[in-house]
Amino acid sequence: MMDAMQSTKTHSKKAGFTLLELLVVISIIGILVAMGAAAFTTAQKKGRDARRQADMKALQSAQEQYYSQNDANYAINNTQLSDFMNIIPQDPRNVAPYTYSIGYTSTSAYCMCALLESTDGNSSDGSCSFVSSGGTYFCTENLQ
Repeated sequence: MMDAMQSTKTHSKKAGFTLLELLVVISIIGILVAMGAAAFTTAQKKGRDARRQADMKALQSAQEQYYSQNDANYAINNTQLSDFMNIIPQDPRNVAPYTYSIGYTSTSAYCMCALLESTDGNSSDGSCSFVSSGGTYFCTENLQ
């Protein structure tokens, strides 16, 4: 008789997740998204800094080419360098030409610096005070 009573009784337990389980899953997803966004932002900054450094090296190369073809004088503005470069590089974030802290000082010497977003540069400030590491600027100067 007990078995008959138990078979007529139905257990109505609904399948699904509890509120606590859902909160735990949402929290874990939130933490993973935050970590991914931070890593992506850091990668973007490093990419822009790498481009700035490459641009400074390209400008240095153009300066040295100008020097060899113009009676041992360096260019004193971007217009003179444009003959040796297809396009004068622009800062990847500001989309404007680089502003040089020292810039074209004379026809016998130059120093050009780009401000970095990280501390991977070779200069502590925009005046070509070169350091071994940890600078916020990347600078190039005349090789001759």
